[in-house]
Amino acid sequence: MPQRFLDGLEQRAAERLPEPVYRYLRQGARDGTSAAEAVRAWDGYRFLPRILQDVTDIHLDSTLLGEPVRTPFGVAPTTMQRAAHPDGEMAMARAAADAGAVLVLSSNAGSSFEDVAATGVTWWLQMYVTAERRTTEPLLRRAVDAGARAIVLTADSPVVGTKYDGAEPTVWDMAEPEWVRANFPQAHGQAAGDAKATDLGPADVEWLATCTGLPVVVKGVLRPDDARRSLEAGAAAVWVSNHGGRQLDGAAATADCLAAVTAEVGHEAEVYVDGGVRDARQALVALGLGARAVFLGRLPVYALAAGGEDGVARMFAELAGDLADGLRLLGCTSPAGVPRDTVTRAGSPLLEARADIGPAVTGTT
Repeated sequence: MPQRFLDGLEQRAAERLPEPVYRYLRQGARDGTSAAEAVRAWDGYRFLPRILQDVTDIHLDSTLLGEPVRTPFGVAPTTMQRAAHPDGEMAMARAAADAGAVLVLSSNAGSSFEDVAATGVTWWLQMYVTAERRTTEPLLRRAVDAGARAIVLTADSPVVGTKYDGAEPTVWDMAEPEWVRANFPQAHGQAAGDAKATDLGPADVEWLATCTGLPVVVKGVLRPDDARRSLEAGAAAVWVSNHGGRQLDGAAATADCLAAVTAEVGHEAEVYVDGGVRDARQALVALGLGARAVFLGRLPVYALAAGGEDGVARMFAELAGDLADGLRLLGCTSPAGVPRDTVTRAGSPLLEARADIGPAVTGTT
């Protein structure tokens, strides 16, 4: 049997990457507690498969914010992709387009909005709101003109979480200018008002929607009450995320927060999740807990480093095949049709499986 591409992927990426780049990609904030717990948290769940189900026909296609997609896997926003591979976001975009996946492009990307859009990928823009809101507008206008389909507001980063690099060189010491900031006006970042907003509030959700005419997804939600506030502010969807463990160290794992968020708002809006998902089995847990889509951060960048565009394509293909197998064995035919009672905490399956956490928004499948 040929070796699976996903097996040992991170190690192969580490062998190809300069050490400061690999350290930047894998590290979490401070002691790395949240980053280390992310994968293990998904492994704390078990399945209660349904039997006597017709699983002859499996389909992975769905919609996100009304747009058709062919997979529930998406690419989360990550900068420094050109440090991982010379083709960076362009290779990522082409592979995502071929897979029918949504690409969320970092506002700090090293490829232009226009070039990414030319690949045909469905893409959303990740956005940090600045202290002086008007300095954000040129980037937003450029994204809208280039065909962005949504704005993803990163809401958990009023400051950048501290990373412990010691005296070692960092990725920023070796970064080429063209690796980042390809879409900002040349003078952006020189004024105090260009810093990240520390007074971010619900009004900013409405402002982004009004300014762009696009749906706004609030990313960085871990609490049900924050999910509710986001929808009341006008968000079209919420994204359960702790920023890959790169902001507040000790923040709860997304696997442990997802069910409560979907219980609160999953019947009204789509809920997405990222954080520690490394395989289709863990993604199946997320779908069973109510996620409409599972966004991948480190995994596609490792695939990019290990194999360029072909590596990302192989990642999507293996995940799709594994997810289809998992759905069949679980007794389901689509990602949007995974019942909540098929996923439970390890150790108390019957008690947990019967808990009523409400229906999720499933859309057209």
